Order: sequence, then C-alpha cells, then structure tokens
Amino acid sequence: MILTVTLNTALDITYRVRSLTPHTSHRVTEVTERPGGKGLNVARVLAALGHEVTATGFAGGATGAAVRDRLAHCAGVVDALLPVAGPTRRTIAVADTATGDTTQLNEPGPTITSAEWAAFHEVYEDLLRSASAIALCGSLPPGVPVGAYAGLVRAARAAGVPVLLDTSGEPLRRGIAARPDIVKPNADELAELTGSHDPLQATRDARRRGAHTVVASLGAQGLLAVNAEGRWRAAPPRRVRGNPTGAGDSAVAGLLSGLVERLPWPERLARAVALSAATVLAPAAGEFDHSAYEELLDRVSVTEGATAA
Repeated sequence: MILTVTLNTALDITYRVRSLTPHTSHRVTEVTERPGGKGLNVARVLAALGHEVTATGFAGGATGAAVRDRLAHCAGVVDALLPVAGPTRRTIAVADTATGDTTQLNEPGPTITSAEWAAFHEVYEDLLRSASAIALCGSLPPGVPVGAYAGLVRAARAAGVPVLLDTSGEPLRRGIAARPDIVKPNADELAELTGSHDPLQATRDARRRGAHTVVASLGAQGLLAVNAEGRWRAAPPRRVRGNPTGAGDSAVAGLLSGLVERLPWPERLARAVALSAATVLAPAAGEFDHSAYEELLDRVSVTEGATAA
C-alpha cells in the first residue's frame, strides 16, 4: 500500500470560461469539482495506475464532507482522513479556453488544534506499518508546526519506509534536513531553498542539505534528477497546452509508482514526465489523459549526465 499525506486537503473547483478578462463578468461554461490538495491528486493518479493507495490528512466542515463524498467515488483510494472542527479549504481554478491559461485561487485551510495534530500522529504511525512508500505533499494548514514534515520524515525512516517530500518554503527547508529519500521541488522552490537559480547547482546544493535524491521540476522542459547514482534530464517530446494544475502531483505519482515497482531511474523519470504532460491535457487536477500518456511515454527523452540547459 502506498500512503499519501495531505495535511491541507481541498475541494478543487475548476471554472471554464471562453476568455478571462479582468474587471468584467464572465459566463462559466463548465464546472468540475474534485477532492484536492496535492496528496489527494497523487493518490488518484496512483490508483489509476493500478496501485493500492491510502490517503490521510484532515477534512472538516461542509467542504470536508464534500471532499470525502467525492473521494468515495475514486476507485482504489482508501479514505483515512481525520475529521477536524475547522472547514476544509477550496481551491478555484479559472481556465481560459481561448488561451489555455489557468488562474488559481487557493484558500488558507482550517486551523488545526494540538489535539487534532496529536490524533493525526497516532493514525500516521499506525498506517506506517503497512505502507510500502509515502508521499508527504503540499502546504501546512494553520496550527500545524512548521517542522511537521521533518517529524513525519523521521518517523517514516525509523519504520524503514521510503518517503517522498513535496512542499516548499520553511517546511521544505526543515523537512529536507530529516533526509527524505526524494524531494520534488519546482525551479522556484529550489531557488528559494538554495539561493541558486541554476537548476543543476541547486539540485546538488539540495542534496547536501539532506535529500538522497532531488528531482527538480522545470515546467514544460521536464525534470532534472540528481542522486548518488548519477544525474538525468527527462524532457517531453513536445510542449502541451492546457490546465497545468496537478501536473507536478502526477509527476510525484510517477516517481512513487516507479519506486515501488523498482524501475530504473530513467524509466521512473519518463513515466513522471509523461504523466505530468498528460495531466495538462486533462480537465481537472488528479486526472490524466490515458491515451496521451501512452503516446508520450515512449517518446520522453531521458539523457544521463545532462545539465538543465
């Protein structure tokens, strides 16, 4: 079983408009609602790839109930979310169908009490016993300690379970010091962490801070991975246009599924890039275009020893 942790779950709402123009009214042509937050997106993609997945984190209020109701319809994902008093947040994506661009609005999330955080730790420790790998994903809701991910990484390592960390800012800075197996920042997050805007130098600096493997997301240019075995650059065969929300989460699912399947790094990265691109072509985060994924997978270019240039 693969475990995904989403401390700041969300109800992802996507509005589609013909053309997004500031300071005007818009007629929405389509609305979709999905259980969201980075870890839930990862869980849904992993399940679609055929893996057994358990999703934990927090859910509260009417929005949290809506998230759990929709999660119940996600085949292959076991709901282990903890109820909390505060309302789960919403994230709003406004997709401009004329340009293919998306505008994102993210609410902050509920305030988690010390008792709720202690209850989560008990559940997490129990789930570790049956996990084959763990993804720790996304922002921290108010009330959760900034070093939360560092503690969760250490618990996973003590249990002998490989762990991937996908967050940013101070939670990433503290979490990486706990020596996660994989971190997956984007270029901006990596630059904020290391102070370097050169992706190759920044990935090396991030490894020195504690991560065993650093996989840097370079947006439309693909992924750069560095670890003790070497370095690789994986790039899609073409640029795709659409809604990029959740593309990085699909890359995480590709990396984790490749890890538990014991695939070589080039194959893991090719899967991650193909899933990421296929997610841009899908209507909502946590989904991917299956036919596009199959078509792209064999065409992803993976170069060993390559730089990010």
